[in-house]
Amino acid sequence: MSEKDPEEAAKPAAEAGAEKGVEAKPPWLENPVVPEWIDAGEDELVLALRDSCPDAVSSAHSLEGDLSLVVTREGALAVASSLKEDLGFRYFVDAAGADYPDREERFEVVYHVYNIDTQRRVRFKIATGEEVAVPSLTGVWRGANWPEREAYDMYGILFEGHPDLTRILLWEGFNGYPLRKEFPVEGIDTGAAIYPEYYGPEQGPISGVGTGWMVPKPPEPVVEAAESDEVGAGEGEGEGEGESSA
Repeated sequence: MSEKDPEEAAKPAAEAGAEKGVEAKPPWLENPVVPEWIDAGEDELVLALRDSCPDAVSSAHSLEGDLSLVVTREGALAVASSLKEDLGFRYFVDAAGADYPDREERFEVVYHVYNIDTQRRVRFKIATGEEVAVPSLTGVWRGANWPEREAYDMYGILFEGHPDLTRILLWEGFNGYPLRKEFPVEGIDTGAAIYPEYYGPEQGPISGVGTGWMVPKPPEPVVEAAESDEVGAGEGEGEGEGESSA
């Protein structure tokens, strides 16, 4: 018995529904098959990682062939190096943060990498706290640079060994981390829509609380200096005239 074309199989149901005035769903929507997570402890890739990086992989699960690993902070660099150098995951896809305030370690850093040859995807997660740095993976995948900076900017997650751990979307001195769960959904009271290029010592996104920043040597007030020079020159001319008349 030959398999029917899905569109042809859906036509009788659609016609029956049309007669009743109801739009019928195709079979694959009426009874969808939802994939399930399965334990992947015996996956060849997981076994290879556990062989090269003992105790670094805490757990492993698979969804439709895509691996999801939980990795320790201490073993993160070893796992990343093995994935790239030994197992062919040379394409860095992305990194992101996640916030779970009720957990003992509230943050997760989630990395996604891809093996172009085998067309397999791996996700691995690293848990950390507010004051505990995660090893930066920029030394393994250079593409991790900006995503790690974004996780720092949005969550305040620290990355040890990052070449330039500065804010990437917001300005230095911004008050808070917008993707943390406690950050107010209505935003913060900035007091102005347009910010000056240089803040005073008691200025910033929230006026008067000292959250602003200053560069080491802000530019000199050129206009004020010019005015003072003119005043000084006028005073000198007056004094000279007075002395000559005397």
